[in-house]
Amino acid sequence: MCAVKLTRDGSLPLHEQVAAEIRRDIIAGQVRPGGRLPPARDLAAVMGVHPNTVFRALRLLREEGVLEFRRGRGITVVGQPEHGIVAAKAHELLTLARQWGYRRDDLVELIQRLP
Repeated sequence: MCAVKLTRDGSLPLHEQVAAEIRRDIIAGQVRPGGRLPPARDLAAVMGVHPNTVFRALRLLREEGVLEFRRGRGITVVGQPEHGIVAAKAHELLTLARQWGYRRDDLVELIQRLP
């Protein structure tokens, strides 16, 4: 990991900042698809955050399709972050829709009606 730039008083939650740092390292080629990340506890120590913050960031990156968790093999990079942006936004939209009482089918129908 490169120099870490986390701000505890920023508007972006800490786990999202950690995820952004990991994305930057992947984009910069420090970790390539097929490569493994260090253990979450090691990442937490380097970044100066609680391990749960790193675990939350890693789960976010897994939802984006950037990382894969394998028992006994650790955390593997499986894709480039830009490929996961649409999936992440779709997940964010689904979460928001559920908060407002929409089901997945309702959301799909609403999207299909868009021009």
